[in-house]
Order: sequence, then C-alpha cells, then structure tokens
Amino acid sequence: MSQQKSIRVLIAKPGLDGHDRGARVIAYGLRDAGFEVIYSGLRQKPAQIANTAIQESVDVVGLSILSGAHVRLTEMTLQKLKEKGEENVLLIVGGIIPEKDIPKLEAMGVQGVFTAGTPIKKIAEFIRSRISLS
Repeated sequence: MSQQKSIRVLIAKPGLDGHDRGARVIAYGLRDAGFEVIYSGLRQKPAQIANTAIQESVDVVGLSILSGAHVRLTEMTLQKLKEKGEENVLLIVGGIIPEKDIPKLEAMGVQGVFTAGTPIKKIAEFIRSRISLS
C-alpha cells in the first residue's frame, strides 16, 4: 500500500509582531485538514523564512502578519525566495490586511490573501486547488 504525499506548508511570522494566536490556529487547522505543517515561530527574518522553506521542502509558504508591515515584509520574503531559487512556491498571506493592499500583494506574486476570520476550510481548499502532488 503506497502512502500518499502530504502538501507541506510553512507558516511563518515575519517581522517584530509578537502575536501568533492566529498563526497557530491556522497551523493546527491545516494540520487537522491533512496538511503537513511547519510553524517557524515568531519574529522571523525573510531570509530565515526562505531558508526554512528550502530546508523543509515546502509546497506553500504562509505569512501571518498583523503588524501593518505586510507589504514590505512580503516583498522582502518574496525577494529572498527568488534569490534562493524558490520563486515557484505558493505564497499566501494572512492577518490584518486592508482591502486596499490586496492588489499590491497580488501584483508582487502573492497567490492568496486571507484576512482575519477566513475559515480554515476556505484556506485548505484554496491550497488544494493550486497544489498538485501527482
């Protein structure tokens, strides 16, 4: 009997934001939905996030940002992923994201933006619709 590969997701908290309840809820929720989840912890630098993504061979990087620095932190993380040849990883962002900033994030290359209160089921469905493990 062959074992099906799980989608690997890195949940990361870039910047100085010290609030991780939402990130933990997402991490546990995605784990319970069948994903393999790595939570990198608080106060991660974009380079650390990119390195973890490579070391853990993730399919998805999810940034959780509540600090208001979501545009700059996402831009920096995308740059580090690109520098390390990981620009094809699915990047999603969640947290306190003003509607006016969503088009900016998408123009940078963010594939999904999930504001506070988005059901975990919706995030899981979004990821599954974009990641093929065949």
